[in-house]
Parts: sequence; C-alpha cells; structure tokens
Amino acid sequence: MALRKTAGYLWNPISLIGLILAVAGTGLIIAFLAMEMITGFDHPYIGLLTYFAFPGMLIFGLLLVPVGAWQIRQRRRSEDEDIPPYPRMDFNDPHKRRLFIFFSLATIIFVLIVSVASILGFHFTESTTFCGELCHTVMEPEHTAWKNSPHAKVKCVECHVGPGAQWFVKAKISGLRQVWAVLAHTYPTPIETPIENLRPARDTCEHCHWPEKFYAGRQKVFYHYAPNKENTPRETNLLINIGGTPKSPNAHGIHWHIGTEVYYIARDRKRLDIPYITVKQKDGTFVEYMSTEKPITKDEIAKSKKRLMDCTDCHNRPTHIYKSPGQEMDEHIVSGLIDPSLPFIKKLGVEILEKPYKTKEEAMTAIGAKLPEYYAKNFPEVAKSKAAGINQAVDQIKDIYSRNFFPEMKVSWNTYPNHIGHFYTPGCFRCHDGKHKTASGKVISKDCNLCHTVIGQKQENIPAGKDVKEFVHPVDIGDEIMKTNCSDCHMAGDEDVPGGGKH
Repeated sequence: MALRKTAGYLWNPISLIGLILAVAGTGLIIAFLAMEMITGFDHPYIGLLTYFAFPGMLIFGLLLVPVGAWQIRQRRRSEDEDIPPYPRMDFNDPHKRRLFIFFSLATIIFVLIVSVASILGFHFTESTTFCGELCHTVMEPEHTAWKNSPHAKVKCVECHVGPGAQWFVKAKISGLRQVWAVLAHTYPTPIETPIENLRPARDTCEHCHWPEKFYAGRQKVFYHYAPNKENTPRETNLLINIGGTPKSPNAHGIHWHIGTEVYYIARDRKRLDIPYITVKQKDGTFVEYMSTEKPITKDEIAKSKKRLMDCTDCHNRPTHIYKSPGQEMDEHIVSGLIDPSLPFIKKLGVEILEKPYKTKEEAMTAIGAKLPEYYAKNFPEVAKSKAAGINQAVDQIKDIYSRNFFPEMKVSWNTYPNHIGHFYTPGCFRCHDGKHKTASGKVISKDCNLCHTVIGQKQENIPAGKDVKEFVHPVDIGDEIMKTNCSDCHMAGDEDVPGGGKH
C-alpha cells in the first residue's frame, strides 16, 4: 500500500506498462551500446534495434506514463470536486518535493540517453553497414562490388549524398520510398540505373578528384591469356592520354570532356544511344554534332533534356564494378591465384562461370564438381599431380562468381554497362564513332590515338621482339577492326569472348 500511495496517479496499468517499457528500453540501449563498444561487433539489425527500436520503446513508454496518470486523475476528479483542474506544485509537501526531484532526474537521464541514441543513430544511418547490409538481398550486389572496389574506404553517403542539408533531406525522403519498396517487395530486379536525380559529380567526386589537374599520361598494362591448352600469355601496354599541358587548361586528352562544357541528348535510359552533342566554345558559342546513322530532328532536340557531361558519364561504375569472367580469369592467372599450367584453365573457367545458374548454391555446387571432373576425365595425370592447384582454382572461381553474379537480384557481370573504354560496351564510341558531324562536316574522330597510344604488345601472332605501334587483334579480322566496335563481338549481354573464338 505504501508503494501505491507513493506512486499516486501513476498506479494504473497504462502508466505502469509505460514505466516498464521505458526502463526496459533504457536498459537495452545501455546494454547493447556497451556490447558494441566492448566487442566491436557491428551488425545492421543490432544497429536497427539499438538506435531505433529501443529508443522508440523508451519514448513510447514515457508517453504512456502521463496518459495513464491523466486518465486516473480525471476519473477521480469526476468523483471528488476538491481535486483542482491542474496539479498544485507545493514544494513544502515532502511527497511532492520527492516526486519532482525524481522526475527531474529521470527526465535528464532519459533525455541524455535519447540524445546519445539519436546522434549514434544518425551516424549509423550514414554508415556503409546500414546502406549495404540492412536490406541484404536488395543491396547485396552493390555492397559486394563496393567492398572490392577502389573506393572501398569511402562511405556510400559521401558519393550518393555529399555535404549540405538540402541533399541530406532529399536522400532521406528518397530512402523512405526505398524502405517502403523493400517492405512491400515492389523493388525492381535488377535495380535500374542510372539513378535518377543523382547529385552531380562536381559536388562529390571532385572533392578528391580534380580533373583539370590530371594532365599526365598513365601507363597501363592489360594482361590476357589465350583460351588454348597452354593459356598463352598476352600483354597490351598502353599509355592513356588523360590530360593536356601542365599548368594550363586541358586542350586535349580524355579529361578535356570535363574541362569543357559538353552537353548531349540520350534516347535511352542507359545513355548508350547518343544522337546529339553540343560543345561550348571559348567565345561562348556552341558547336552541334548530329548522328548521321540515327538522326535526330530539331523538334526532338527542342523537347529533349540536354545533360551536362560529368565524370559519371564515363566513370559510371566507379565503385560498383562487376568484371567479366574473362577479365577475372586473366587477373587471377597473372597474379598467381590460379595456376596457368593447368591445361585450358582460362577457357574452362570462363565457360563454367558463363553457364546460367538459378541460385548461388547451384553455382557453387557446379563449380566444385565440373572443374575436377574435367581434369579427371581429360587429363588424369594432371588431376593427380596438380590436385592442390585444381582445388585452389575451384575456390578462386567460386569467389569470382560470388562477386559478379547474384541470381536473386538477376544481376550478373554484364547487367550494368560500364562506359569506361569500349571493350564490352560502346563506351567512348557512343560519341567517337566517326558518325557524329556538324553542319559544316566536322566529324567527332574515331582515332584510337586520341585517348591512348600503344607502347608495346605481346601475343602468339606477333613475332618476338617486334616493335608494335598499332593494336594487333589476336585473330586476323582484316579491316573490320576499324569498321566494327569491339563491343559488337565482346558485347555485355552477349557471351564473354575470351580470346576471339567467336569471330
């Protein structure tokens, strides 16, 4: 009875339930925060509980306490006319004084806990754990690609949101729609790209990357292996012409496209079909280039939205990068992760990876069975002498699959076109195809040397020691190399041609 008298109006089911929820929420927040700090364990669903569910329980409980007390007081007041409309705050009454001190201290503690949870909750929503792992199935392809990308230490929000309150609010509103799509299971598979209304790269990428200062060339060696028994090594050594003259505006090189205002119109969502380009000149005038193969009318130009070219028009997969089976096998062989002395390992690996699998489990089972079966049947001596190398190849090919194929989201290495280069998608040749002309007849050149220069090349159809200055195709295709885009054969969406076998 003493406890009931002390509790006063709070002695009712609603207020008591509220107090229990508030105390339980507080205890759980403290316990989970302590566990995270001590163990360093980071999990998206624990974060969801710690920073959202438990604070929500605490706040809801605190709201129930006065609601229950108010109901009891109103009921007693209707029965006793001596109870005034509003509570009397008489600090000379020891009971009320103790209640006031208790509620003051409790309020301070709860406000501190909710404030800390809110701040940590904000940081949690800005973390890659929240962005990539909370909606595991939906974001698995992008999160996996991010973890294996050059930007693996850059948070998602640094590119997708950037600084400033305006884009933060836009991102959170967009995030609510995405959460609803996940809950209602109405999200598309695969997720569509490019993202509409993505913040311009000048506000995000260029905080670290300054295109106008990339004036030096960059040497890059492309390693390939022929799809034959010997896995014959091939090597293409290029000098990539990134920028122009030091300490001056870029007059040539790839980053000229950012140093100059270039606008274009795309007919399709993926920006592969570009019939119109216009370039701003130094005097402020514009020069227009029209496609002669797929012409665009003046009426279409007037109605279409012109996009200002930025970094993401070429670097459209700067972080979420998926690689073809051929490229992955080449990189694993040259790095020594896969033994190049295994007969036909390049060809076999590509063929196994390219086969359609309904689930990841089915793919893992098939990879684990087919590779050893092939060598046991066709090269029994190799199967015995290089069993460890075959098992390692199996593990590496499984790893390749897990990074580039996601059956649940209908995503594979060629789902999203990568506009860098021109091997698997038109890329540069969307504009540099020799078919975009001005009214005066000036053409956007298709000359390969605008972007890169061949320093050297090694492969089976080039005599040893020969000085190569122009790219030599592994298979003789005559002058088609200048007429046909690489992607017409090596096209994303078609099979990954590992070495010219499909020509």
